[in-house]
Amino acid sequence: MTTSQQPGGPDDLPIRDDMIRLGQALKLANLAEDGAHARGLVEDGQVSVNGEVETRRGRQLRPGDVVSAGGASVRITAGG
Repeated sequence: MTTSQQPGGPDDLPIRDDMIRLGQALKLANLAEDGAHARGLVEDGQVSVNGEVETRRGRQLRPGDVVSAGGASVRITAGG
């Protein structure tokens, strides 16, 4: 579940730990239906992290990182 802090800005995606892997974040933020969908999005270059295309599904994300896919964006935040 995500919550928006600013109209038109990325939604916040709170996480419990210090980091989350990109594939997990895509599923948690509902940007991907499941792991296979997340893998396909990443492999096809349809996912960006902090404005740059990311092709590593296992990339570690930390609070402050912004993930975009399919026209939607989420910002990783601490405290999930």
